[in-house]
Amino acid sequence: MAAGLRAAVAELDRNQPMRTMEQAIGATVAQPRFRTILVALFALVALLLAAIGVYGVMAYGVTQRTHELGVRMALGAADRHVVRLVLVESLALTSLGVCLGLAGGAAATRLLGGLLFETRPLDPATFVAVPLVLAAIALAASYIPARRALRVEPAVVLR
Repeated sequence: MAAGLRAAVAELDRNQPMRTMEQAIGATVAQPRFRTILVALFALVALLLAAIGVYGVMAYGVTQRTHELGVRMALGAADRHVVRLVLVESLALTSLGVCLGLAGGAAATRLLGGLLFETRPLDPATFVAVPLVLAAIALAASYIPARRALRVEPAVVLR
């Protein structure tokens, strides 16, 4: 049937473009799809930079506390306790940052509410999922410095 329709349209006007409905819809949503992909890409880069920042801060903190961690290990602290100590500190800092971010995000919804499409400004799924993802990324980024703290030789630190 499509071939007959194309022939009939070509008889009337050879310059008339022939497109399927999928092509017409695809052309309509191409620009918003591109913007969405671009925003998602920027969000992933921001998440990566946040993870690198948390890793850097925690690595610096562990380096500054090398003497303390070495003394703890010399006094008999188990490896899991040292790792837990570093991760709890990271979780405390992350919790503070997430709480401040949630408060700022809730305040910013008044400004950005008009730009949202088919979603409420204070969307519960977003305000639950984003902090959980950020906390998981922060704990993962903190785990490496926490494991590195175990390499501290108590004898070297005590000298």
